[in-house]
Amino acid sequence: MLTPILKVNKKTPIYEQLYHYLRTEIEAGRLSEGFHLPSKRKFAAHLKISQGTVEAAYSQLLAEGYIYSLEKRGYYVCRMEEGTLLHHSAKKAAPSIVIPIQDDHRFVLSTGRVDTDHFPFAAWAKLMREVLSMESDSLLRPLDPQGDASLRTGIVRYLHDFRGIEAAPEQIILGAGSEYLLSLITQLLPRENLYAIEDPGYRKTEHILHANGIRTVPVPLNQTGMDVDALEASGADVAHVTPSHHFPLGIVTPVGQRQRLLSWAARADRYIIEDDYDSEFRFSGKPIPALQSLDAQERVIYLNTFAKTLAPSLRISYMVLPAHLLKKYRETLLFYSCTIPSFEQRTLALFLARGHFERHLHRMRKIYKSRRDAFMEGLRNSWDKINFSGADSGPHLLLTVKNGMSEGELIRTAAEKSVQLTPLSSYYTNGCTFSPTVVAGYSGYHSEELRKAARLLRAAWFDT
Repeated sequence: MLTPILKVNKKTPIYEQLYHYLRTEIEAGRLSEGFHLPSKRKFAAHLKISQGTVEAAYSQLLAEGYIYSLEKRGYYVCRMEEGTLLHHSAKKAAPSIVIPIQDDHRFVLSTGRVDTDHFPFAAWAKLMREVLSMESDSLLRPLDPQGDASLRTGIVRYLHDFRGIEAAPEQIILGAGSEYLLSLITQLLPRENLYAIEDPGYRKTEHILHANGIRTVPVPLNQTGMDVDALEASGADVAHVTPSHHFPLGIVTPVGQRQRLLSWAARADRYIIEDDYDSEFRFSGKPIPALQSLDAQERVIYLNTFAKTLAPSLRISYMVLPAHLLKKYRETLLFYSCTIPSFEQRTLALFLARGHFERHLHRMRKIYKSRRDAFMEGLRNSWDKINFSGADSGPHLLLTVKNGMSEGELIRTAAEKSVQLTPLSSYYTNGCTFSPTVVAGYSGYHSEELRKAARLLRAAWFDT
């Protein structure tokens, strides 16, 4: 396997050393077209570094076109033009050749990134060994279609203690990702239903619903969340909302607006899908109780995931069904097998029961808050020209920049300084008119890296 020499005490970060090594090997022709790079997990284990470090190096190579990825197969070396290769023989003949090094790492401030350096690998590995040792026989038996009973019990306890939700383990349905669970919901509810989606909002939700043959209608937001008057006028039967932390605006829906949403649903046998995707990361004030905790009419279907709190690759999500929909699920959809292996479910069940999850969340709140603060501090000299919003909950925030540039110019000039951001307009269905605003995710980088990214943005937007 490839074995670069990585120096921990060097000023250059480990991911950047790995990136330069692989780039040099590709440019020299030693890693040829189609070469299959090691998986992030195997490479990290081999080099005794984190998977996040390998991911950062691969992401940079991917962005620059040195490698490409194939879904579920991995990363491969791209074809290099013949004239650009620095062949091994040429390097011997001309040792004075210096391969240019890119000083600035490309900062991809994406909302889809999570911290992987602080995943509790030691605790997780210990629990995995315990599960294999104590429950090896049961791991091979057929799973309950709703998921492992011990994990569902642990989730119910967590929801009671931290989200104010009263539920029974029987109401929990586990699935490999919220996309799968959303597809189940569309089969539980009448197929002719019209679904309201937040505008702006998470566009993937719309794609999933359309893929399941569901009609959607965008409903605008006001300062408190989805506009209930506009929702009523839309004719929707189902509303998909993110009331604890709207994506991407960061709005927290107050209790009065939540009650209006519940009244809308109760009046005409309608439903609300509450997506609680990252409610755990709140940095000021007390946690906001879930909308479901206020529901006395069985109108709310609650969705949550461990993708943001642990790792997206675990693919463990869950929903809480109202009692009458649980009855329908068991009558019509129980033939679906559980889509998560029992090994991961049992490990997560112990992880919850032993208090590891609560401790991990506490640690990550502190880490994400310090990263947010570092990023904002890096922009301090320009605070009079930037409005920050959505910063009380993580792991992203909005920057409205007042320097005379359009949104497109903000994105372009940032990219020229090697910082990739997302325009807020991309989350709207039919366009919008507002002050130029960009979305910056900060969870995937350390504080010092975020300060550097902030300095680059200041140079891009304010140094003339």
